[in-house]
Amino acid sequence: MNLVLLSHKVGKALKKKGRILVTAESCTGGWVAQAVTSVAGSSGWFERGYVTYSNAAKREELGVSKATLARHGAVSEQTAREMARGALKRSRGTIALSVTGIAGPGGGAPGKPVGTVCFAWAQGRKIRSETRRYKGGRRNIRRLSVVHALRGVLNWP
Repeated sequence: MNLVLLSHKVGKALKKKGRILVTAESCTGGWVAQAVTSVAGSSGWFERGYVTYSNAAKREELGVSKATLARHGAVSEQTAREMARGALKRSRGTIALSVTGIAGPGGGAPGKPVGTVCFAWAQGRKIRSETRRYKGGRRNIRRLSVVHALRGVLNWP
């Protein structure tokens, strides 16, 4: 899907519902924030983006607990959920999305191969998370992750 078109749709939906987006990204490295800010007028519905690539950044910037990282790892729905909650808590956003995964080409492990990406979306007390497995090279995995993260915002109630 065309990221510009998708970002326009996200912006239109957020504006209509009076929501402000905040992002918390790891493996996508700010690509979601870049996609949404490519839309003119995005300052009306996008508040900020966190790029927390390291575990230390996830802890310091978003409040992900050491226990969660030790028990479940950076690539887990538990971490994605804490990233989304932390982004909401530390911003003026009203809806958050988070992405954390293994884009490759290395870094995979048994049970978490390259292409494993965890997502979370949060608004108020509501939160939803899921894990996807993508094929292909690093760029493809990251792009598919951006698309899925934005579609999650569109599909949010």
